Amino acid sequence: MAELYHECGIAAIYHLPSAEASPIAPRQNPEDVSRLMPRLLLDIQNRGQLAAGMTRFREGEKKLIATHRDVGTVSEVFQLNHPADAEALMDEYSGPASIGHVRYATCGRDDRSYAQPFERSHLEKKKWFSFAFNGQLANYGELRAEILSQRDFHLARETDTEILLHLISQEISGQTGKLDMLELLKRLSSRLDGAYNIVFLNAFGDMFVSRDPLGIRPLCYAVENGLFAAASESVALANLGFSEESIKSLAPGQAVIIQDGELSVQQYAPSPRRAHCFFEWIYFANVCSTLDDRSVYLARKALGEELAAQEHIPIDETSIVIPVPDTAKAAADAMAYSLGIPCLEGLMRNRYIGRTFIESTNRADKARMKYTPLPEVLRGRRVFVVEDTIVRSTTMKTLVSQLLERGGAREVHVRVACPPIIAPCFYGIDMSTVQELFAPKYMDGLTLTPEIEAQMASDLGADSLRYLSVESIARAIEISSGALCQACINREYPTEHGRQLFQLSLNNDGNGNRVVEQETSLAHA
Repeated sequence: MAELYHECGIAAIYHLPSAEASPIAPRQNPEDVSRLMPRLLLDIQNRGQLAAGMTRFREGEKKLIATHRDVGTVSEVFQLNHPADAEALMDEYSGPASIGHVRYATCGRDDRSYAQPFERSHLEKKKWFSFAFNGQLANYGELRAEILSQRDFHLARETDTEILLHLISQEISGQTGKLDMLELLKRLSSRLDGAYNIVFLNAFGDMFVSRDPLGIRPLCYAVENGLFAAASESVALANLGFSEESIKSLAPGQAVIIQDGELSVQQYAPSPRRAHCFFEWIYFANVCSTLDDRSVYLARKALGEELAAQEHIPIDETSIVIPVPDTAKAAADAMAYSLGIPCLEGLMRNRYIGRTFIESTNRADKARMKYTPLPEVLRGRRVFVVEDTIVRSTTMKTLVSQLLERGGAREVHVRVACPPIIAPCFYGIDMSTVQELFAPKYMDGLTLTPEIEAQMASDLGADSLRYLSVESIARAIEISSGALCQACINREYPTEHGRQLFQLSLNNDGNGNRVVEQETSLAHA
């Protein structure tokens, strides 16, 4: 699915005083722990490829905390293809503690100043800190207006990360004596609406890693042999060497706090309900990850089984299933296995097109460049093409055309391992406004009928189209619907400002799209 993007991922690592025997830490040297940050970020690169960065703490240096960040992939930012340069960079940024970030942004400015972490320098060590953020503040517009109403304050960027920078600075300045990170988080949470996972590091070497009270975005952590690490996805921790037993999902409203070398897990805000983003399992997360005790792979496999259970097109000797690479593969494999037909790679993804080269405003051109149909697989076949979801439909229209014209498929039946997308996301996904989405043009509210699907299929140029039901999502993920955020498929937003923004989006006329974009999608974290 080439139409939908996540906005970022975060990571943290800390060499605790008892970590000298850790088999994970390189060369058993506490000062080398931050060298592991690029490895952590590489494993969550799927969550953002526009920019990357890290901050390290090292006692005794003039720069107690130092930040390296830039536009580009992790390999580009950390010069991983140039060993000598990468080694020199890691020498400069080595230390016993580090936080990191990968970024994608809806407005996509290739501007280094938007890369994270954000560092705030100060003569007072308590006020010198760096942080990175995963999510989106639904009350961004309100908070921005509040800050700008005070003549002494100025915001240089249009991003909710800068809003958080201001709020954190304000709360720290209001404390006397030693920094109370639990109190800081309590006060922050009372002002924030939306998704906000944060990693924080200051000039004392104090760190916190926090997850918002609804748990909208995933966050995992592990402690083993005195070494602590956290990341947006579990695969990053597993690949670093942490055992499966030690990797846990941080509970909503909780924070891991490290202060004076001591680690504690504390509840900073109540979590009356959970609203885990279901898209993490069906699309965004690495298939190797386990989030909130549910395997991403097994969830996608279950989605494929749901697709097979509702199939009504006759199966013959020419029938095959093909995935749209890559994240639809698990669902496609499971669907094909259940139906007893082959799952073949009829679409090949060009993995060597650079990020800049495909940065085009024409989505159809992007799809043609990224995917190549294989006539040897497709010619004369009844093809069931499995996709994660359809957002704007431009990519799917192009793929159907390519499968028929270049691939020579006899029939193309589109199967979507997700219900129709009928509403925008205000919690950290680059989702269109209502006016730009594909499904709402056909549906009356939440109603989806076979006749509507037939009309959609006709407009896509396909022989048929089938979506999954909303109910199938909770079954596949094995988390109750009441603990999932499914706002983009059922319009039930879990926060007050999310509901307000949706109403605003419905009330906009043809010239009003920008109201929602300005309030929620301006170069977010």
